[in-house]
Amino acid sequence: MSFIVAIDGPAAAGKGTISKAVAAHFGFAHLDTGLLYRAVGAKVIAGAEPVAAARALDPVDLENDSLRTAAVAQAASEVAVIPDVRAALVAFQRSFAGRDGGAVLDGRDIGTVICPAADVKLFVTASPECRAERRFQELSGKGTDTTFETVLADVKERDARDHNRATAPLVPADDAVLLDTSELTAAQAIAAAIKVVAAARS
Repeated sequence: MSFIVAIDGPAAAGKGTISKAVAAHFGFAHLDTGLLYRAVGAKVIAGAEPVAAARALDPVDLENDSLRTAAVAQAASEVAVIPDVRAALVAFQRSFAGRDGGAVLDGRDIGTVICPAADVKLFVTASPECRAERRFQELSGKGTDTTFETVLADVKERDARDHNRATAPLVPADDAVLLDTSELTAAQAIAAAIKVVAAARS
């Protein structure tokens, strides 16, 4: 029996951390759908055509350590606005969501487009400054040479592109539970999410 948890939100709001923890807590499978677009973006950087790359995507492509770089993130955001790329990845995501045993999918349009009938919808957000600080600390910890101002500008640019794109813009589903993590620790945000999912399953 399937049970779908859709977790959406902007970059660096904490949805990935929350999604993995929720999946582990309930024994559900987890899919970071952003990695699908990053994997396509990485293939485009390597010279592939975006739509062909999306249609040929293999689960093994999601295990590439280089998918977390800023260049790949930028390429991912750019290919994500291509309707044929999105269409090619929708079936992949819906198939994953429908598996037996439950699934948690996190991304930008899970609750609105990919799984509008999900059992639980969460929209995880935080202020741009808070998200930029988290991303800056993450990148700095990996030895990436950048500044907070650069990261903040990138966060705001991605937000604008994600919110304003014609296809599947980043917006909360009408029935999504909003979770603002600006003032929460990771543990507090995870606990809040688990509480929402547990209530829906009872």
